[in-house]
Amino acid sequence: MIVGVLQELAAGRYQVEIAGLDRKDEVGEVAKTAEVFRENGLAKIRMEAEQKEMEQRSAAQRRQDMLRLADQFETAVGEVIETVSSASTELEASATTLTSTAEHAQQLATVVASASEEASTNVQSVASATEELSSSITEISRQVQESARVANEAVGQARTTTERVSELSKAATRIGDVVELINTIAGQTNLLALNATIEAARAGEAGRGFAVVASEVKALAEQTAKATGEIGQQISGIQSATQESVGAIKDISDTIERLSEISSAIAAAVEEQGAATQEISRNVQQAAEGTHQVSSNITDVQRGASETGSASSQVLSAAQSLSGDSNRLKLEVGKFLTTVRAA
Repeated sequence: MIVGVLQELAAGRYQVEIAGLDRKDEVGEVAKTAEVFRENGLAKIRMEAEQKEMEQRSAAQRRQDMLRLADQFETAVGEVIETVSSASTELEASATTLTSTAEHAQQLATVVASASEEASTNVQSVASATEELSSSITEISRQVQESARVANEAVGQARTTTERVSELSKAATRIGDVVELINTIAGQTNLLALNATIEAARAGEAGRGFAVVASEVKALAEQTAKATGEIGQQISGIQSATQESVGAIKDISDTIERLSEISSAIAAAVEEQGAATQEISRNVQQAAEGTHQVSSNITDVQRGASETGSASSQVLSAAQSLSGDSNRLKLEVGKFLTTVRAA
């Protein structure tokens, strides 16, 4: 019977009942030994059960800890990845906008530079034309002053002729000389008026008023020439028509005085025109300096826009690279978390 018990114990079935424990013989000793073996086996089973339970609890705890760590890792790293991804997206958008803005600024700077260069060229042309106009006005002023001087001399001569008109009968020859002198003066005045008209035409819009005055001077000179011609025709009868000659000479004197007044007015107008032209020339020079400064500044703007475009392109490339890296990191983290949670 004890043999069957031992066989059960050897098979690991420790629930068997052991008889003969109270016996004092060898069977009792064997039974006691079997009882010890049975208790050790039961203890081993309990220990194995407890160890298995502990291992299961430990495994469950480890899994919970791993899941918790995975969740925490996903939360922390996910936020970082989302932040990096969002920042890279915003950076990419900003870099794209900056690149577009830099290109647009560079295009505008190129257009402005072209316009500034054209404006500078136009200003230089105006400056040259203004200098020529100033020179022309100076020459016109000189000629007008000469005309005024001649007219003043003619007025004095006409007055002298009036004082000596009583001697016309005895000085017909001298009267002819005076008439010739008047004709000469009228011819010179006509020539000066013609020159003034030409210079006014060259002056363009600024000389329009001056051209009108010059035309009037020319007309007056022609009237003077016509009057002196009539005087020449009347020289043969001058002794018998002294009073008529006095009146004619008075008319001539009045006309020359009027010519003198007109010449003075022309001189004043030319002087004002000269001052205005000098002011225009000064303003044009300032404008030329301004356009030159603008051209210089536009060159700096073009260079800055080019540098900005290059830098923004680099930023865009870095942002795109960062965006790709963040996406790859997101995928790798997802794979890692899947592996951890499946463990």
